[in-house]
Amino acid sequence: MIDTINSINFEPFILSFKLATITTIILFTLALPLSWWLSQTKTKFKPYIEALTSLPIVLPPSVLGFYILISLSNNSPIGHFFSEHFNIELAFSFAGLVIASCFYSFPFMLQPMQSGFEGLNKRMLEASYISGKSRLTTLLRVALPNIKPSLLTALVVTFAHTVGEFGVVLMVGGSIPGQTKVASVAIYEMVETMDYKNAHIYSAIMLLISFVVLLSVYIFNAKARELKI
Repeated sequence: MIDTINSINFEPFILSFKLATITTIILFTLALPLSWWLSQTKTKFKPYIEALTSLPIVLPPSVLGFYILISLSNNSPIGHFFSEHFNIELAFSFAGLVIASCFYSFPFMLQPMQSGFEGLNKRMLEASYISGKSRLTTLLRVALPNIKPSLLTALVVTFAHTVGEFGVVLMVGGSIPGQTKVASVAIYEMVETMDYKNAHIYSAIMLLISFVVLLSVYIFNAKARELKI
């Protein structure tokens, strides 16, 4: 047992968790104002915005990964700009993985938060506005504390989804040890080389992590519903 643990290279897992943490923080910052606006707006463009932000759910990861890779390469204006002015290579780098993960996981952060905001009691929001609170204060001090189950779901599912990414991260980041070789890519390479023993171990770790994460969300949401009853 000890020999098995010692044989595990935890670097891909650490890299996966690092990527998931950074992606989750960035997406929370981006999705918070957008989800709030979508839950309150009556613009006719709302369905188009929702369809656009939901595309990563239905698009094959290879398609999304291909377009992100093209957009981040040095031949693109974005990739050339970062390479020329900041000496940052976006394609096949950790920075590129973060950008790709933000695109791929965005709907998993946005949709639960938007659903939570839309389920709020409108009278509570109106009372906040009548009392003189601004939209920003209402969002941060009234709306956000009252969607804790939706917020937790968004954060946890986004984190777990990013940890489990494969197609997009492989296309955009490749498999550079210590930089872009996350756990899912490491498992893929083990299967390719028929190293099934380590593939089983790595896969079991990922399976356990995913189960614990989802179980915690369901338990928290169930307790939150009981407290409301």
